[in-house]
Amino acid sequence: MKKIALLMRQTSFAAVLFLMFTGGGLVSAQTPVTNNSQAATDVALQRLEREIARLAKAAGGVVGVSANHLETNRRVSLNGSERFPMASTYKVPIAVQLLTRVDKGEIRLDQMIQFQPSDLHPGSGTLTDLFNQPGLALSVRNLMELMLLISDNSATDVCLRLAGGPEAVTARMRALGINGIDVNRSTARLIADWIGVTQVPSESEWSPTLFRKLSDAVKPEERKAAAAKFDADPRDTATPEAMTGLLEQVFRKDLLKRESTELLLDIMRRCRTGETRLKGILPAGTEVAHKTGTIGGTTNDVGIVTLPDDAGHVAIVVFVKSSEKEVSARERTIADIARAVYDFFLFQPRVASRV
Repeated sequence: MKKIALLMRQTSFAAVLFLMFTGGGLVSAQTPVTNNSQAATDVALQRLEREIARLAKAAGGVVGVSANHLETNRRVSLNGSERFPMASTYKVPIAVQLLTRVDKGEIRLDQMIQFQPSDLHPGSGTLTDLFNQPGLALSVRNLMELMLLISDNSATDVCLRLAGGPEAVTARMRALGINGIDVNRSTARLIADWIGVTQVPSESEWSPTLFRKLSDAVKPEERKAAAAKFDADPRDTATPEAMTGLLEQVFRKDLLKRESTELLLDIMRRCRTGETRLKGILPAGTEVAHKTGTIGGTTNDVGIVTLPDDAGHVAIVVFVKSSEKEVSARERTIADIARAVYDFFLFQPRVASRV
Protein backbone atom coordinates (compact mmCIF):
# COMPACT_ATOMS: atom_id res chain seq x y z
CA MET A 1 0.00 0.00 0.00
CA LYS A 2 2.91 2.37 0.73
CA LYS A 3 4.23 1.65 -2.74
CA ILE A 4 0.84 2.53 -4.29
CA ALA A 5 0.58 5.73 -2.22
CA LEU A 6 4.04 6.81 -3.36
CA LEU A 7 3.14 6.13 -6.96
CA MET A 8 -0.04 8.19 -6.56
CA ARG A 9 2.10 11.19 -5.61
CA GLN A 10 4.60 10.70 -8.41
CA THR A 11 2.61 9.48 -11.40
CA SER A 12 -0.74 9.89 -13.09
CA PHE A 13 -3.79 7.98 -11.94
CA ALA A 14 -3.86 6.14 -15.27
CA ALA A 15 -0.32 4.91 -14.76
CA VAL A 16 -1.18 3.66 -11.29
CA LEU A 17 -4.15 1.77 -12.67
CA PHE A 18 -1.88 0.16 -15.22
CA LEU A 19 0.59 -0.94 -12.56
CA MET A 20 -2.17 -2.24 -10.33
CA PHE A 21 -3.58 -4.40 -13.08
CA THR A 22 -0.19 -5.72 -14.18
CA GLY A 23 1.40 -6.39 -10.81
CA GLY A 24 0.58 -3.79 -8.18
CA GLY A 25 -1.98 -6.11 -6.67
CA LEU A 26 -5.72 -5.80 -7.04
CA VAL A 27 -7.55 -7.10 -4.01
CA SER A 28 -7.99 -10.85 -4.43
CA ALA A 29 -11.29 -12.49 -3.62
CA GLN A 30 -12.98 -15.80 -4.27
CA THR A 31 -11.80 -17.27 -7.55
CA PRO A 32 -14.69 -17.07 -10.04
CA VAL A 33 -16.07 -20.13 -11.81
CA THR A 34 -14.89 -20.00 -15.40
CA ASN A 35 -14.18 -22.25 -18.35
CA ASN A 36 -11.88 -19.66 -19.86
CA SER A 37 -8.64 -21.47 -20.73
CA GLN A 38 -6.98 -18.16 -21.57
CA ALA A 39 -7.58 -16.81 -18.08
CA ALA A 40 -6.17 -20.01 -16.64
CA THR A 41 -2.76 -19.20 -18.12
CA ASP A 42 -2.87 -15.38 -18.09
CA VAL A 43 -2.09 -13.95 -14.65
CA ALA A 44 -3.44 -10.51 -15.52
CA LEU A 45 -6.77 -11.94 -16.69
CA GLN A 46 -6.95 -13.95 -13.47
CA ARG A 47 -6.61 -10.73 -11.48
CA LEU A 48 -9.41 -9.13 -13.48
CA GLU A 49 -11.68 -12.13 -12.91
CA ARG A 50 -11.02 -11.99 -9.16
CA GLU A 51 -11.83 -8.29 -9.15
CA ILE A 52 -15.08 -8.94 -11.03
CA ALA A 53 -15.99 -11.62 -8.47
CA ARG A 54 -15.27 -9.17 -5.63
CA LEU A 55 -17.38 -6.42 -7.17
CA ALA A 56 -20.22 -8.83 -7.95
CA LYS A 57 -20.90 -9.47 -4.26
CA ALA A 58 -22.43 -5.99 -3.88
CA ALA A 59 -25.35 -6.85 -6.20
CA GLY A 60 -26.80 -9.64 -4.10
CA GLY A 61 -28.22 -12.72 -5.78
CA VAL A 62 -26.17 -14.30 -8.57
CA VAL A 63 -24.07 -12.31 -11.04
CA GLY A 64 -22.96 -13.53 -14.45
CA VAL A 65 -20.32 -11.72 -16.49
CA SER A 66 -18.67 -12.30 -19.83
CA ALA A 67 -16.33 -9.84 -21.52
CA ASN A 68 -14.29 -10.24 -24.69
CA HIS A 69 -11.73 -7.81 -26.08
CA LEU A 70 -12.73 -8.21 -29.69
CA GLU A 71 -9.43 -7.28 -31.32
CA THR A 72 -7.32 -9.73 -29.28
CA ASN A 73 -9.96 -12.27 -28.21
CA ARG A 74 -8.87 -12.04 -24.56
CA ARG A 75 -11.82 -13.13 -22.44
CA VAL A 76 -12.95 -13.16 -18.84
CA SER A 77 -16.09 -14.55 -17.25
CA LEU A 78 -17.90 -15.14 -14.00
CA ASN A 79 -20.60 -17.82 -14.02
CA GLY A 80 -20.29 -17.52 -17.77
CA SER A 81 -22.05 -20.78 -18.61
CA GLU A 82 -24.92 -20.38 -16.11
CA ARG A 83 -28.44 -19.53 -17.29
CA PHE A 84 -29.92 -16.12 -16.43
CA PRO A 85 -33.30 -14.55 -17.27
CA MET A 86 -32.63 -12.22 -20.21
CA ALA A 87 -35.55 -9.88 -19.44
CA SER A 88 -35.50 -7.18 -22.13
CA THR A 89 -32.00 -8.02 -23.34
CA TYR A 90 -33.76 -10.74 -25.33
CA LYS A 91 -34.82 -7.96 -27.65
CA VAL A 92 -31.34 -8.12 -29.23
CA PRO A 93 -31.81 -11.68 -30.61
CA ILE A 94 -35.35 -10.72 -31.65
CA ALA A 95 -33.91 -7.78 -33.62
CA VAL A 96 -31.31 -10.04 -35.23
CA GLN A 97 -33.98 -12.46 -36.48
CA LEU A 98 -36.24 -9.62 -37.64
CA LEU A 99 -33.38 -8.05 -39.62
CA THR A 100 -32.55 -11.48 -41.05
CA ARG A 101 -36.05 -11.53 -42.54
CA VAL A 102 -35.50 -7.98 -43.83
CA ASP A 103 -32.23 -9.08 -45.47
CA LYS A 104 -34.08 -11.94 -47.18
CA GLY A 105 -36.71 -9.56 -48.54
CA GLU A 106 -39.51 -11.17 -46.52
CA ILE A 107 -40.23 -7.91 -44.66
CA ARG A 108 -39.48 -4.27 -45.48
CA LEU A 109 -38.28 -1.74 -42.92
CA ASP A 110 -40.76 0.80 -44.33
CA GLN A 111 -43.66 -1.66 -44.16
CA MET A 112 -46.51 -0.15 -42.11
CA ILE A 113 -48.03 -2.24 -39.32
CA GLN A 114 -51.51 -1.43 -38.05
CA PHE A 115 -51.90 -1.68 -34.27
CA GLN A 116 -54.95 -3.26 -32.67
CA PRO A 117 -56.04 -2.77 -29.02
CA SER A 118 -54.93 -6.37 -28.37
CA ASP A 119 -51.38 -5.38 -29.39
CA LEU A 120 -51.02 -3.08 -26.37
CA HIS A 121 -49.13 -5.04 -23.72
CA PRO A 122 -47.93 -4.38 -20.14
CA GLY A 123 -44.50 -3.32 -18.96
CA SER A 124 -41.97 -0.85 -20.20
CA GLY A 125 -42.51 1.57 -23.07
CA THR A 126 -44.86 4.23 -24.37
CA LEU A 127 -47.43 2.79 -26.75
CA THR A 128 -49.74 1.24 -24.14
CA ASP A 129 -49.74 4.46 -22.10
CA LEU A 130 -50.49 6.76 -25.03
CA PHE A 131 -52.74 4.78 -27.37
CA ASN A 132 -55.85 2.80 -26.50
CA GLN A 133 -57.93 3.24 -29.62
CA PRO A 134 -57.54 1.75 -33.13
CA GLY A 135 -55.83 3.85 -35.78
CA LEU A 136 -52.13 3.66 -34.89
CA ALA A 137 -49.75 2.43 -37.62
CA LEU A 138 -45.96 2.29 -37.40
CA SER A 139 -43.23 1.12 -39.75
CA VAL A 140 -41.15 -1.95 -38.97
CA ARG A 141 -38.15 0.33 -38.43
CA ASN A 142 -40.15 2.52 -36.01
CA LEU A 143 -41.19 -0.57 -34.08
CA MET A 144 -37.65 -1.88 -33.84
CA GLU A 145 -36.41 1.50 -32.63
CA LEU A 146 -39.10 1.61 -29.94
CA MET A 147 -38.17 -1.94 -28.91
CA LEU A 148 -34.46 -1.17 -28.53
CA LEU A 149 -34.38 2.53 -27.66
CA ILE A 150 -36.97 2.63 -24.88
CA SER A 151 -37.68 -1.10 -24.50
CA ASP A 152 -41.34 -0.75 -25.46
CA ASN A 153 -43.01 -4.11 -24.83
CA SER A 154 -45.93 -3.59 -27.19
CA ALA A 155 -43.55 -2.83 -30.05
CA THR A 156 -41.45 -5.83 -29.00
CA ASP A 157 -44.30 -8.31 -29.22
CA VAL A 158 -45.23 -7.05 -32.68
CA CYS A 159 -41.56 -7.32 -33.72
CA LEU A 160 -41.46 -10.84 -32.30
CA ARG A 161 -44.50 -11.78 -34.36
CA LEU A 162 -42.95 -10.25 -37.49
CA ALA A 163 -39.71 -12.13 -36.77
CA GLY A 164 -41.64 -15.40 -37.00
CA GLY A 165 -42.27 -15.96 -33.30
CA PRO A 166 -40.07 -17.22 -30.45
CA GLU A 167 -39.27 -20.51 -32.20
CA ALA A 168 -37.86 -18.67 -35.22
CA VAL A 169 -35.64 -16.49 -33.03
CA THR A 170 -34.25 -19.48 -31.14
CA ALA A 171 -33.75 -21.38 -34.40
CA ARG A 172 -31.76 -18.43 -35.75
CA MET A 173 -29.51 -18.54 -32.67
CA ARG A 174 -28.89 -22.24 -33.27
CA ALA A 175 -28.09 -21.60 -36.92
CA LEU A 176 -25.46 -19.11 -35.74
CA GLY A 177 -23.92 -21.77 -33.50
CA ILE A 178 -25.28 -20.16 -30.32
CA ASN A 179 -26.80 -22.78 -28.04
CA GLY A 180 -27.06 -20.68 -24.90
CA ILE A 181 -29.85 -18.27 -25.92
CA ASP A 182 -33.52 -19.32 -25.88
CA VAL A 183 -36.49 -17.09 -26.68
CA ASN A 184 -39.78 -18.75 -25.73
CA ARG A 185 -42.49 -16.20 -24.85
CA SER A 186 -43.85 -12.80 -25.72
CA THR A 187 -43.21 -10.07 -23.16
CA ALA A 188 -46.89 -10.23 -22.23
CA ARG A 189 -46.75 -13.91 -21.32
CA LEU A 190 -43.35 -13.54 -19.68
CA ILE A 191 -44.65 -10.78 -17.39
CA ALA A 192 -47.82 -12.76 -16.68
CA ASP A 193 -45.72 -15.74 -15.55
CA TRP A 194 -43.55 -13.54 -13.34
CA ILE A 195 -46.58 -11.96 -11.66
CA GLY A 196 -48.40 -15.26 -11.27
CA VAL A 197 -51.28 -14.70 -13.70
CA THR A 198 -52.29 -18.22 -14.68
CA GLN A 199 -55.34 -17.56 -16.88
CA VAL A 200 -53.70 -15.61 -19.70
CA PRO A 201 -56.23 -14.63 -22.39
CA SER A 202 -55.68 -15.42 -26.04
CA GLU A 203 -54.11 -12.70 -28.17
CA SER A 204 -57.41 -11.71 -29.74
CA GLU A 205 -58.98 -11.16 -26.30
CA TRP A 206 -56.04 -9.31 -24.78
CA SER A 207 -56.43 -5.78 -23.42
CA PRO A 208 -54.50 -3.68 -20.87
CA THR A 209 -57.66 -3.37 -18.75
CA LEU A 210 -58.16 -7.13 -18.63
CA PHE A 211 -54.52 -7.73 -17.73
CA ARG A 212 -54.65 -5.22 -14.87
CA LYS A 213 -57.76 -6.98 -13.54
CA LEU A 214 -56.04 -10.38 -13.68
CA SER A 215 -52.87 -8.99 -12.12
CA ASP A 216 -54.72 -7.32 -9.25
CA ALA A 217 -56.37 -10.64 -8.43
CA VAL A 218 -53.04 -12.38 -7.72
CA LYS A 219 -52.39 -12.68 -3.97
CA PRO A 220 -49.04 -11.49 -2.50
CA GLU A 221 -47.94 -15.00 -1.56
CA GLU A 222 -48.77 -16.18 -5.09
CA ARG A 223 -46.68 -13.37 -6.55
CA LYS A 224 -43.74 -14.31 -4.37
CA ALA A 225 -43.95 -17.97 -5.37
CA ALA A 226 -44.30 -17.04 -9.05
CA ALA A 227 -41.22 -14.78 -8.88
CA ALA A 228 -39.14 -17.57 -7.33
CA LYS A 229 -40.34 -19.99 -10.00
CA PHE A 230 -39.56 -17.42 -12.70
CA ASP A 231 -35.91 -17.18 -11.60
CA ALA A 232 -35.52 -20.95 -12.04
CA ASP A 233 -37.41 -21.15 -15.35
CA PRO A 234 -35.10 -22.06 -18.27
CA ARG A 235 -37.32 -20.23 -20.75
CA ASP A 236 -36.16 -16.87 -22.13
CA THR A 237 -32.72 -17.30 -20.60
CA ALA A 238 -29.16 -16.94 -21.82
CA THR A 239 -25.69 -17.63 -20.57
CA PRO A 240 -23.40 -14.59 -20.40
CA GLU A 241 -20.95 -16.27 -22.78
CA ALA A 242 -23.67 -16.98 -25.35
CA MET A 243 -24.89 -13.39 -25.31
CA THR A 244 -21.33 -12.13 -25.69
CA GLY A 245 -20.95 -14.48 -28.65
CA LEU A 246 -24.00 -12.94 -30.30
CA LEU A 247 -22.66 -9.42 -29.75
CA GLU A 248 -19.33 -10.50 -31.21
CA GLN A 249 -21.00 -11.77 -34.38
CA VAL A 250 -22.95 -8.52 -34.68
CA PHE A 251 -19.72 -6.52 -34.32
CA ARG A 252 -17.88 -8.59 -36.91
CA LYS A 253 -20.79 -8.17 -39.33
CA ASP A 254 -20.94 -11.94 -39.76
CA LEU A 255 -24.69 -12.49 -39.51
CA LEU A 256 -26.49 -9.63 -41.30
CA LYS A 257 -25.99 -7.44 -44.34
CA ARG A 258 -23.75 -4.46 -43.60
CA GLU A 259 -26.57 -1.92 -43.71
CA SER A 260 -28.68 -4.02 -41.32
CA THR A 261 -25.76 -4.40 -38.93
CA GLU A 262 -25.10 -0.67 -38.98
CA LEU A 263 -28.78 0.04 -38.29
CA LEU A 264 -28.81 -2.33 -35.31
CA LEU A 265 -25.63 -0.90 -33.82
CA ASP A 266 -26.79 2.67 -34.43
CA ILE A 267 -30.03 2.07 -32.54
CA MET A 268 -28.19 0.35 -29.69
CA ARG A 269 -25.77 3.29 -29.42
CA ARG A 270 -28.79 5.56 -28.93
CA CYS A 271 -30.38 3.35 -26.25
CA ARG A 272 -32.14 5.59 -23.71
CA THR A 273 -32.35 3.15 -20.82
CA GLY A 274 -29.70 2.08 -18.32
CA GLU A 275 -27.63 5.24 -18.08
CA THR A 276 -26.31 4.07 -14.69
CA ARG A 277 -25.45 0.52 -15.76
CA LEU A 278 -22.67 -0.27 -18.27
CA LYS A 279 -22.29 3.44 -19.06
CA GLY A 280 -22.65 4.52 -15.44
CA ILE A 281 -19.07 5.44 -14.50
CA LEU A 282 -17.31 5.16 -17.84
CA PRO A 283 -15.64 8.37 -19.05
CA ALA A 284 -18.07 10.89 -20.51
CA GLY A 285 -18.62 10.36 -24.20
CA THR A 286 -17.68 6.66 -24.20
CA GLU A 287 -19.54 4.94 -27.04
CA VAL A 288 -21.64 2.03 -25.78
CA ALA A 289 -24.05 0.13 -28.04
CA HIS A 290 -26.19 -1.71 -25.52
CA LYS A 291 -29.54 -3.09 -24.34
CA THR A 292 -30.85 -3.33 -20.81
CA GLY A 293 -33.27 -5.70 -19.11
CA THR A 294 -35.10 -5.57 -15.78
CA ILE A 295 -37.75 -7.71 -14.10
CA GLY A 296 -38.11 -8.55 -10.43
CA GLY A 297 -34.76 -9.66 -9.02
CA THR A 298 -33.15 -9.46 -12.48
CA THR A 299 -31.14 -6.46 -13.68
CA ASN A 300 -29.09 -6.74 -16.88
CA ASP A 301 -27.11 -4.80 -19.44
CA VAL A 302 -25.33 -6.13 -22.53
CA GLY A 303 -23.37 -4.24 -25.14
CA ILE A 304 -20.23 -3.29 -27.05
CA VAL A 305 -17.92 -0.66 -25.56
CA THR A 306 -15.55 1.31 -27.79
CA LEU A 307 -12.23 2.02 -26.06
CA PRO A 308 -10.35 5.27 -26.79
CA ASP A 309 -6.99 5.70 -28.50
CA ASP A 310 -7.49 2.76 -30.88
CA ALA A 311 -7.44 0.31 -27.95
CA GLY A 312 -10.26 -1.70 -29.51
CA HIS A 313 -13.72 -2.82 -28.46
CA VAL A 314 -15.13 -4.95 -25.65
CA ALA A 315 -18.31 -7.03 -25.86
CA ILE A 316 -19.59 -7.19 -22.31
CA VAL A 317 -22.56 -8.86 -20.64
CA VAL A 318 -23.53 -8.39 -16.99
CA PHE A 319 -26.54 -10.33 -15.72
CA VAL A 320 -27.92 -10.18 -12.16
CA LYS A 321 -30.64 -12.58 -10.97
CA SER A 322 -32.42 -13.47 -7.73
CA SER A 323 -31.32 -10.26 -6.01
CA GLU A 324 -33.34 -8.71 -3.19
CA LYS A 325 -31.25 -5.56 -3.15
CA GLU A 326 -32.47 -2.27 -4.58
CA VAL A 327 -32.15 -1.91 -8.35
CA SER A 328 -29.76 1.02 -7.75
CA ALA A 329 -27.32 -1.31 -5.95
CA ARG A 330 -27.44 -3.81 -8.79
CA GLU A 331 -26.93 -1.04 -11.34
CA ARG A 332 -23.91 0.28 -9.43
CA THR A 333 -22.40 -3.22 -9.48
CA ILE A 334 -22.89 -3.42 -13.24
CA ALA A 335 -21.23 -0.02 -13.60
CA ASP A 336 -18.29 -1.00 -11.36
CA ILE A 337 -17.69 -4.22 -13.30
CA ALA A 338 -17.89 -2.38 -16.63
CA ARG A 339 -15.34 0.18 -15.43
CA ALA A 340 -12.95 -2.54 -14.22
CA VAL A 341 -13.17 -4.26 -17.61
CA TYR A 342 -12.82 -0.95 -19.47
CA ASP A 343 -9.69 0.07 -17.54
CA PHE A 344 -8.08 -3.34 -17.87
CA PHE A 345 -8.39 -3.59 -21.63
CA LEU A 346 -7.59 0.09 -22.15
CA PHE A 347 -4.29 -0.19 -20.28
CA GLN A 348 -3.53 -3.73 -21.46
CA PRO A 349 -4.69 -3.88 -25.08
CA ARG A 350 -1.81 -6.27 -25.87
CA VAL A 351 -0.94 -6.49 -29.55
CA ALA A 352 -2.15 -9.76 -31.07
CA SER A 353 -3.31 -11.03 -34.42
CA ARG A 354 -6.91 -10.21 -35.23
CA VAL A 355 -9.35 -13.09 -35.20
